[in-house]
Order: sequence, then C-alpha cells, then structure tokens
Amino acid sequence: MQRVDALIVGAGFSGLYMLHRLRQLGLSARVIETGSDVGGTWYWNRYPGARCDTESMQYSYSFSPELQQDWRWSEKFAAQPEILRYAGHVADRFDLRRDISFGTTVTSASYDEASDRWTIRTDADETIQSRFLIMATGCLSAARMPDIPGIARFQGRTYHTGHWPHEPVDFTGQRVAVIGTGSSAIQSIPVIAEQAAHVTVFQRTPNYSIPARNVPMTPDYEQSWKSDYPALREQQRHTRTGILNNLNDVSAMAVSAEDRQREYEARWATGGTTFMASFNDLATNKASNDTAAEFVRQRIKATVKDPAVAALLMPRDYPIGTKRICADTHYFETFNRDNVTLVDIRRAPIQEIATDGVVTGGKTWQADSIVFATGFDAMTGALLKVDIRGRGGVSLRDKWAAGPRAYLGLATAGFPNLFMITGPGSPSVLSNMIVSIEQHVDWIAGCIRHLRDHQLHVIEPTREAEDAWVEHVNQTASRTLYPSAASWYMGANIPGKPRVFMPYIGGVGRYRQECQEVVDKGYAGFRLAASNTVAVPA
Repeated sequence: MQRVDALIVGAGFSGLYMLHRLRQLGLSARVIETGSDVGGTWYWNRYPGARCDTESMQYSYSFSPELQQDWRWSEKFAAQPEILRYAGHVADRFDLRRDISFGTTVTSASYDEASDRWTIRTDADETIQSRFLIMATGCLSAARMPDIPGIARFQGRTYHTGHWPHEPVDFTGQRVAVIGTGSSAIQSIPVIAEQAAHVTVFQRTPNYSIPARNVPMTPDYEQSWKSDYPALREQQRHTRTGILNNLNDVSAMAVSAEDRQREYEARWATGGTTFMASFNDLATNKASNDTAAEFVRQRIKATVKDPAVAALLMPRDYPIGTKRICADTHYFETFNRDNVTLVDIRRAPIQEIATDGVVTGGKTWQADSIVFATGFDAMTGALLKVDIRGRGGVSLRDKWAAGPRAYLGLATAGFPNLFMITGPGSPSVLSNMIVSIEQHVDWIAGCIRHLRDHQLHVIEPTREAEDAWVEHVNQTASRTLYPSAASWYMGANIPGKPRVFMPYIGGVGRYRQECQEVVDKGYAGFRLAASNTVAVPA
C-alpha cells in the first residue's frame, strides 16, 4: 500500500497546478487520472469546433511569469487541440507526469478517524493512504446521456460531445442527427454541417449565442498583454468574472434607447460573451435584461432567412445570460443551409431511437450517426461518481441528497482533510476557470502549509459555517435573475437532481476577499485539530 501526503483526483488544469504547489511545499503527492493524458475537460471534449469562450491571453496560468511569456497562442479564442497542447506543455515543463497515474479511476475514498487518513481505492485494485484528499475532478466532466428508449438498438454510430473519440470522425455523405442545442452543439453543428450530407438538429430549448469573431492572434495584441501581465492578472482576480471585459458600469435603463442600441451593436461587432458586460445590471434587472435579450432575438431574425426557423431559434422564456451564454462561429447562419433541418422537440418530444433514426411525433428522422450534445451532470456529477465516505461512514452522496452543501465550495462538514477545487458554492463555472482554479489551489496550499507550521493535522468546516455559507450563496443568487431559468446551474438538466443554484454568483473578487478573511481570522468556520498518530512532514 502506498502512503502519500496528498492524493489528487484529476489531471486537468486544477490537478496539474495542485501537484506543482504541493511539490513546492515538499509534500509527496500523486495524481490519479481516468484519461490517458493530461487536460481534463479539454482531453475529453474533442468534438468538431470545440473552443474556449474566454480569450486565450486570459485563459492561461499566471503562476509562472516565464510560462506566460514563453507560450504563444495562435488565435484570440483557442481551439481544443491548442489548449490540450498547452496542458501537455505545462506537464512537461514542470515534470509533472512522473507523479500522475493515467488510465486509472478512483472508485472509493473513506476517512479513517483513528489514523486521520483517507484510504483511496482504484479500479486497478490499488489501495493508497493519504493525509489529504483533493478532488480536482472538474465542473463539466461527467457527460450525461439522455434516457431515451432505443439508443442501444440504433444501427449507426453514436457520439457524445463530452466523450468524443480520439481518432478523426468523418461525417462525409452521412445523415447526422444532433440532439441538443447547448454550447457544444452550437460549436459543433456548423462544422458538422460543412461535412455531412444532411444534419437534423433536435432542439428543446433555444439558446442565446453571440458571434465569437475569432481571429488569429496578432503580435500587437499578444504584446499588449505580455508587456503588462502582472497588473492585468491582478485586475482579473478582482473582477466579477475573472475576465477583463470592459464592463460598462451603468444600468441599461439609465441611458436612452439609442445609446443602448449603440452599445449592443458595438459589443456584437466585437464578439464574445463579454456582450453581457454591455451594462452593469443585465443579471439583476429584468427590464434591462429584456433589452439585451430582444437585441439578440432581432439579430437572429435578421440572420436566419426562414421566419419560422428564426422564431424557433429565438429564446423567449428565460433571461439572457441565466443559462450559459454561448459564443459561436456562424451558428445561426448554418440554418440557412439546404442540408440543415431544425426539429422542435418541445412541440413533439423524442419518443425513441429507432434502428435507423430518431422518432418524434410518429415520424422517423433517418440518421446514419447520432451526436448527443446533451451536456453534463455539472458541478456535482464527477464528485459523486466516487464513493466518498467521511466520519461515521457517511457517504457524500447521502449528505448531498437534497443538494450540495459545502463551505466556500472548498470543503464539506463531516469530511476532514477533503478539499474540492472549484466545488459547488464557489464562482467556478460563472468565472474564468483558470483564475478560479489558481485561487483555490493557492488557498488549499496555504491551508496545508498553515497546518504544518502549527503542528495541526486535521481541518474540517463546522456545520454552522457551512450552513451560513450555503444560505449566503442562495441569498446572493436570489438577488439575480439566474434562478428563474431551468439551467444546469440549477441541476435542471438531470432528472431527479435537486434544484439548487450551485455556483456562487457574488463574483470572483468578492469571493476571493471572503476566502482571505477566513484565513485572516485563523481559518474561521473551520475546526483545526492536532493528532498524535501521524505528523505532517516539515
């Protein structure tokens, strides 16, 4: 049995940086990764058109000045292959692979109160004991297959955007059905349509999407960041989203209709999800939000030639931004193609998958391949895949049966020395993930250093602090428009999953301040204890 100071689950951006920081502390650490290489979500999401919706110069590590100066991005918004190469470069540059076990899945983890250690078991029949268990499993890594009758009998090929094959997929000459119209579908449908004989898109809920306006990286733009990276990174850490987006700090209702239109048009022309920074109250003021939503609907109407198709593509029953807003390349234009058909499954739901296609309203839409762009069991899915048991053998699944409960999104009462990177109750998916990952990893590393320096060996949030934080997260969300949408932020895409707003919407800057205040007050809200059984290495 191997014994380590820290066991990290997942070798995405959070797991890689966590391993690096723990090594700096002189701790022994090991990473367990299901995939065959590093990259996390960018390892699994290889679908056509997969691309980051945060600008490359901002979606990258800041912990190494040399790394951020040396690496060169080729586009404003990097595509999946380039991001995966970046992750691999980081792993090689800092010699991280030697402590990563690939092709291995953690199946269970149980806390032993006698030894103050976690016992972790893998699908390779290996048992590992560790002082700290750090879940770096990601927020969007548990791909969700819909519960549609007949999938197994379909005679063609099936794919999920969140678990795409590593080998190239050729749709030339095929009839392709795409089920879902979320972010991965919005990115992949235009690419698939250029190749396939015909694409049938099955849409239940239309989504707001803004053109990305992606362009090759220019030396001038690259240098504008690299010449001032320290200051710009610090600004990122104190914004609401972790993204420098030139927020127009005025209410949409405080300006004239003409000024609103000019602002929206300018943002639309620039492209990207920073459209939501057009005004400062689009997430909190329904009247302001309505003006942004209507602007996008009018753009869809002007783009899509068939009025009936355009009407189906216009979201009307939830505020813009309350579901993940998308950034696309010619998504709405794709529905002007002769080889693309839009099917409204809200009016006629999918009944089953037949041997030769998808059945809605008694009609079979024939397909040679089906692409399930049906998203993820977000925020909690990957965590709950592992049978995690804390004090008294209580399982995390049981504790979270009515919804996730965590203090700061970092730890949960009853599970000592368990940390979650970008867990529920933190900004996570509402932010620039790299900024939030670095903040969490640095906080965890600082916490472990504090334990070592004070001869303490166990840390665990109190239930009172956890309850207060969960209430704060809920109250903060209730002051916005977000809970009004049936989104995956609420767990609404998973049948039977509790409807709880999972991320913290108070903002990256405010959250960072809250975490620092906890530290400054001697880790307020946590119970810290010494143990005579095992010592944390000095």
